[in-house]
Amino acid sequence: MPYDQILAGGKYGVNQDADYLAMNPNGLVPLLKDDETDLLLWESNAIVRYLAAQYGQNRLWVDNPARRAEGEKWMDWANQTLSPAHRVILMGLVRTPPEKRDQAAIEAGIEKCDGLFALLDDALAHQPWFSGDNFGTGDIAIAPFVYNLLNVGLKWTPRPNLERWYQQLTERPAFRKVVMIPVT
Repeated sequence: MPYDQILAGGKYGVNQDADYLAMNPNGLVPLLKDDETDLLLWESNAIVRYLAAQYGQNRLWVDNPARRAEGEKWMDWANQTLSPAHRVILMGLVRTPPEKRDQAAIEAGIEKCDGLFALLDDALAHQPWFSGDNFGTGDIAIAPFVYNLLNVGLKWTPRPNLERWYQQLTERPAFRKVVMIPVT
């Protein structure tokens, strides 16, 4: 699917400009502008669900409600469970100067994420993707968090199933282009 990516937020700015705020009054990323349907949409999981339904028929958006729910379960889990633990580490190690870091909070975040990695590893013991037999919405939601956590200079407990899944992701051109960027 062709797209234009405009980097926004953090060092890129843009997300506090009047034009951006007119499209997303939250001033946060991501933001999707679909010229084909004249839709403006924010919130990561809403964007993934929309793109899967609109453009991913028979690939990302499956008709079987049980199979689709499997991926959506992981989308919600990533947002509600993995994201908060990830945020402590990302903000603490990447976006906070060393002299201002809360090392106890960072250590607690690392411990929490290591436990979540164990849960992810167990989930992948009998299927190649979080969405089941095929790459899907659950994988899209989890991937950026795992990428960031694996690329902030920490040593994690080996998790062979999670490592296999991550290797599969790195073979996907879109993942390499959009996600595998410097962690900021």
